[in-house]
Amino acid sequence: MPPPRARGKTLRHRLAELRGPQVPAKALDARALSALAANPGCRRRAILDGAGVDKAALASALGSPSVFGQSQFAFVRGNAFEAKVKADGGTELLRLAHEKLDRAAEPPAGARVPDLTAQGPEGRTARTELALREATEAATAAPGTWTLLDHPMLALDVAGSPAFLEPDAVVVHPDGSWTVVEIKSFPMLDGAADPAKVGAAARQAAVYVLALERVAARLEPSPRVRHRILLVCPKDFSNLPTASAVDVRRQRAVTARQLDRLTRIEEIADTLPEGTCFSPELPAERLTAAVESVPATYAPECLSACELAFHCRDRSRAAGAVTRLGRPVRAELGGLATVEDVLAAARGEAGDPDDPAVAALRRAAALRAEALAGAGVPAPAAREVAPCR
Repeated sequence: MPPPRARGKTLRHRLAELRGPQVPAKALDARALSALAANPGCRRRAILDGAGVDKAALASALGSPSVFGQSQFAFVRGNAFEAKVKADGGTELLRLAHEKLDRAAEPPAGARVPDLTAQGPEGRTARTELALREATEAATAAPGTWTLLDHPMLALDVAGSPAFLEPDAVVVHPDGSWTVVEIKSFPMLDGAADPAKVGAAARQAAVYVLALERVAARLEPSPRVRHRILLVCPKDFSNLPTASAVDVRRQRAVTARQLDRLTRIEEIADTLPEGTCFSPELPAERLTAAVESVPATYAPECLSACELAFHCRDRSRAAGAVTRLGRPVRAELGGLATVEDVLAAARGEAGDPDDPAVAALRRAAALRAEALAGAGVPAPAAREVAPCR
């Protein structure tokens, strides 16, 4: 059992206590960051991700195991396809970058592929920054030089806590500009891929673009970070790579704005009771109390983005919160926070008649009663709503 948390301790020490004794931190990757940015009001996810808590293990310990994540088959297939794309020093990948993004440049031949090996994430981040600087200088000194960085390491400050990110690749063009490369195993059929999957890849790549911009800002002169990323996928039903240029300016702007809105991890940690710990090894009652001590902002979209979604959904249903109906519905209901409040307002038992949300609910209830009466169906007592996701 961890000792009570002292306010004078460093943030890193406090976050380690929140994870639990001897529990290693789970790295915060771009996929998690893009999901976190999509729901910046969720303080629960912010503190759990900031502390490096394994949310999948936490969900299982709470009795609501997650089914969120990539299958082992998809993982192996993705790794095999990525290895094929990067074979022979990334010749095919650079050819696609030239074809889709930089036709005016000299075709890549004998590109540089620097070694990014270093000790720990901090060391790899520093080595990546050095390699980017050297590649940019090489492009200036020898026009026509292409450089491929295979699995570089980037750092991004998220609510006061550092996150280390590892894109599939970064290409340095002959003009010294930088491009993020995303390699996915879902297919492009007749030159187009599943829009939902492309959107998820774009949001993930936008996080890498933000991190690259932080690196570029420290260089003089600052290289240009391109906002059109290279998305590489299998062509049709084959294992041959093809690519598309995806503009991520909108995703980058949204992600930057949402990450800036996140409450700093230290502020959330200061509000927690002394001795709070999220270790899956704790008794279920204590673990549940620890999780519930941090407010969550559940929405149905969480089911495809967060390992704790089933737990938060159950709690949201138990509390009758309207957030479980979705963000658009929640926004329309104004100050009505529970389903019972909504039903009471619709029946005329509560609520300010001048409130537009209350007035709309009463009008809808009247229309419903009128329609049922016209059909000869007795209006049921509206005490429950249809279950939703």
